[in-house]
Amino acid sequence: MRGAETRGALPDSRIHRRLIDVLYVDAMVLADEARSYFDDGGRADREALPPLARVAFSCESLKVTTRLMHVIAWLLTQRAVSAGEMAPRDALDPSRRLGPAPISDATAVAELPARARALIQSSADLYRRVGLLDAAQAGVAAGQSPARSMQERLATAF
Repeated sequence: MRGAETRGALPDSRIHRRLIDVLYVDAMVLADEARSYFDDGGRADREALPPLARVAFSCESLKVTTRLMHVIAWLLTQRAVSAGEMAPRDALDPSRRLGPAPISDATAVAELPARARALIQSSADLYRRVGLLDAAQAGVAAGQSPARSMQERLATAF
């Protein structure tokens, strides 16, 4: 870390930058796949569904987009910090934290085509991975030990 400017943020290391870059590429590829499928590629899939499932299909496509936009915005903030365009403490502002993800209805998702289910699951998985980084960053910012933070997350998981 470089002095007080980086206190409260994840270490500005090559590993962290590389992780952010890999996640950013993953998010952009997934966003392109989702756009392609939900806009055009899945049209036949959507039209073959019963009316309520078509509504669920449309709602889930919006949820995928929302998850991905929150992830991409968070990753762009991290990239700005790594590039020196933003102070690490500014990235900890609540308005720059990972936004809340919409919850998918498992029953509705189960009725959707396989490709739609895969995109929904991929967006939720990516959001969860980035959410762990965001939570770790917030824990470090609060002065909490990363080990203590992990123990607390494990305790709440069981």
